[in-house]
Amino acid sequence: MVSIADLTRVSSRIGLLSFGGPAAQIALMHREFVEDRKWLSEQEYLNALSFCMLLPGPEAMQLATYAGWKLRGVAGGLIAGGLFVIPGAIVIAALAAIYAWFGQVPFVAALFLGVQATVVIIVIEALLRVSRKALKGTDHWVIAGLAFMGIFVFHLPYPVIVIAAGIWGLATARGTATEAPPRAKANTLATVAIWAVILAAPLALLWALDATLLVEIGVFFSKLAVVTFGGAYAVLAYMTQAVVGDFGWLTLPEMMDGLGLAETTPGPLILVAEFVGFLAGYREGGIGLALLAALVTIWMTFTPCFLWIFAGAPYIDWIATRPRLSGALRAITAAVVGVILNLSIWFAVHVFFERVGEERLGPATLLTPDLTSINIVAIGLAILAGYLILLRHWGLPAVLGLAALLGAGSGAFGIA
Repeated sequence: MVSIADLTRVSSRIGLLSFGGPAAQIALMHREFVEDRKWLSEQEYLNALSFCMLLPGPEAMQLATYAGWKLRGVAGGLIAGGLFVIPGAIVIAALAAIYAWFGQVPFVAALFLGVQATVVIIVIEALLRVSRKALKGTDHWVIAGLAFMGIFVFHLPYPVIVIAAGIWGLATARGTATEAPPRAKANTLATVAIWAVILAAPLALLWALDATLLVEIGVFFSKLAVVTFGGAYAVLAYMTQAVVGDFGWLTLPEMMDGLGLAETTPGPLILVAEFVGFLAGYREGGIGLALLAALVTIWMTFTPCFLWIFAGAPYIDWIATRPRLSGALRAITAAVVGVILNLSIWFAVHVFFERVGEERLGPATLLTPDLTSINIVAIGLAILAGYLILLRHWGLPAVLGLAALLGAGSGAFGIA
């Protein structure tokens, strides 16, 4: 049996080295758990990965939690899942504090122009990567196109698009279920009840203390945790719309700065939510409330991941034999392509133009950038970032650093 000490050591290593997004993180865990140590079989790992992709939330963190659960039960799952998130959460808190103190300085604003331009390319790269895996047939292209139109033109809620795609995939999937392996013993209802209480208890306490902002943050991110199918990029448009438009916690440039910072840290990209919570708390009540808001955000974002895994892990091998569930996953993934395309265009328009309006045509709403407000520096930085990332395959930290320095240089010379 794998010892707690060994699991902690390996999980700490994974948490500290989990840069590069879910694809790199999943590959890192495969090397650590399957190839080097043989703690999991190839089939166990692939079945768990397929299951985690069906779930809302960061699939890489959930996969780490499953590996810990498989090796050492609930304690192992808490260790592996927690250590996957904690290093990045500490770094994001430090970066958010620095940003809150210095983010409005003109030099820093110019610095982050390069970050924002690079974020446009990062999202486009995610779009290309996901589309290559997801769009395997004509029906998947149609789903992706409809999802894009639904969210970009008609502003349909992201959860509605995900649910509709999943229902379609479930209804149209073909194939015969194969014989399922023996299922591990589980007390599913008790597990769900326990973790529902763990999730909700801090929120109930905050409500009793009349901590209005913290309750708003907790409720919002608990909802977000339930609909984050397809990874962080897919839900960013939904998050940004609410954070910027509905609550006014951040501006759009600040949201993109937070995404750029999250890209440079280990752990799941959805840690950008912690950046949002921190800045919202800082503006309302300074550093103390900022830290509390960041903790609430992390709790409501990641606690559901433990619920999904601890309740569902005993069923993973059984789910792998169900073709209809696989069909639902494939349809949802195809819809995610359309959602990320929307995010790519939305970010690009707001980075490349300083003034962007909207025009309504019946039920449709179209973005209308002011062509006289075009930002040539931002476009140039994005082209450079695209060349380095898509063609030269530079690492993200290097490209973000270079683009930030060039943005700062343009600001120093009065170009930006």
